[in-house]
Order: sequence, then C-alpha cells, then structure tokens
Amino acid sequence: MFSHIFVGTNDPVAAKTFYDALFGAYGLKEGFGIKDGAAFVYSDGTANFIVGAPANGEPASFSNGGTIGLKAASPEAVDAAYKAGIAAGGTCDGEPGPRAAFPGSYGAYLRDPDNNKLCLWHVAA
Repeated sequence: MFSHIFVGTNDPVAAKTFYDALFGAYGLKEGFGIKDGAAFVYSDGTANFIVGAPANGEPASFSNGGTIGLKAASPEAVDAAYKAGIAAGGTCDGEPGPRAAFPGSYGAYLRDPDNNKLCLWHVAA
C-alpha cells in the first residue's frame, strides 16, 4: 500500500537505537544509514521505514493524532517489539493486549524518543 514512511528525529543516534531494537524484535536487519548518518532505513523488502533529521533543517515534531501501524506476525511479536522499544527509550502509550474494537486483534502503542506514535498490530487470520 505504501512505498515508505519517513518520521523525523532530533537525535538520530537515539532514534537508531530505538528502531534497531524495535524492528530487530520483528526480525528485520539493523537500519542502514543514508544522508551522512542523519537518516536510517529499515526494510522488509517491499516497504521502507525511514527515520531521520528533517531536510529543511527545522526541528522534528510528531503528528498530533497521527499513528503509524506496524503489522506483527503474532501477539508474541507485538510483545517482543513493545518490550524492545520500551527498553530502547520508547514510552508506553497503551500496553499490549487484545483490542475489543477489532475482534481477533492484539496490539500495543508506544512512542519513539521523538514522540512519534506507533501501533504494533496483529490480527488473527
């Protein structure tokens, strides 16, 4: 559905630490640097997630009301990515568990070190 998502950061080192841990729990490789180390790319081979300093030189800020959903292979993958993200500097915005609004779903919400909101999401087949 999308080619890439780019979120801004004011601290590329902290962002890389967070996303290496989070996406590592999903089984993805460590992010590779672009733009002289100011941005890092994570890929599953079909879509890319990029975190980096804004190109316009202005401070990065998060989207009020915006959430980026990251599909997980299982509830256990949600749990592992949530724990890895929290341990790597993220903050809780909704602990892992079933989501009553969507039967068969299991999710967790957390924020990265720049306050971007992420949803780790699994829906049973």
